[in-house]
Amino acid sequence: MNGALEGFVAVAKTVDIAPGCMMRVDIDAERIVLAHVEGKFYALRDACGHISVPLSFGSLEGYFIECPRHYALFDVRDGAFIAGPLSTNVPCYEVRVDGDTVYVKRPEKL
Repeated sequence: MNGALEGFVAVAKTVDIAPGCMMRVDIDAERIVLAHVEGKFYALRDACGHISVPLSFGSLEGYFIECPRHYALFDVRDGAFIAGPLSTNVPCYEVRVDGDTVYVKRPEKL
């Protein structure tokens, strides 16, 4: 494997996620939502910071994912909680694209 991609896991092909869309991927036991916004891919834990509802069931508008349960908003660029009911930021994961493959850095074990 390319040394620059050590610690990363191939999760999708770039054509699998149309611009303005998102999909759930799994790395080990971690649910991750992968979003494609303005030509760039972002990865966040697929769990609302409020009560862990899957964000992949929500909606993506620009750089913001809306939780389908209580409508909290999170920024896909950094996982920041923007608005909604009491919540916390959502962890993000580093993403790299090599050719037509999207890679996400393997989440660290707690």
